[in-house]
Amino acid sequence: MPNTQVNPESMQEIPPQDTLTMDEFLENDLEGYEYVKGELVPMAAAAIVHGEIGINLIIPLGIHVRENQLGRLYSLETTFQLGDRVVKPDIAFVSEERLSDEKFKGFPDAPDLAIEIVSPSDKQYDVIDKVLAYLEAGTRLVWVIEPLMKTVMVYRSETDFTLLNCEDTLSGEDVVEGFSCAVSELFE
Repeated sequence: MPNTQVNPESMQEIPPQDTLTMDEFLENDLEGYEYVKGELVPMAAAAIVHGEIGINLIIPLGIHVRENQLGRLYSLETTFQLGDRVVKPDIAFVSEERLSDEKFKGFPDAPDLAIEIVSPSDKQYDVIDKVLAYLEAGTRLVWVIEPLMKTVMVYRSETDFTLLNCEDTLSGEDVVEGFSCAVSELFE
């Protein structure tokens, strides 16, 4: 491949950005990148607190989903197509009725629940842009966890969102029915 670059973290070849298509991105499964409107976008490096929050949520959420046979949880590096984007949420939930026996490299559409944990280098504009892309693609619930402020912004639509703090309870609402946890538990 002419003009090929290498991602030093994974030693993967990166196709030239000016010729990269969504199919090429999916075929190459480029670790550490998302695909947004025809461009490779490097994913922000996660801080230690990012991993701690992820574990603090994925364990109780995963137990609840499994015990109630609601669907499946997926962690970072699982791809989801959102129109002209391929994204990798920190945690995603897909309901049982939407699961397929076919094993793709990634999901051809949006998760039911997308969870993003904000990294120190994330720009607010980019986070909101990604939230809107999830919602436009059919994601029913998006949680944006902000470690510094110890808050969770819950998005149901572009105009229906709620800010939760450590005094509040995070709920799966009608997307992950029966799930709830104290927001403060995410930051322990």
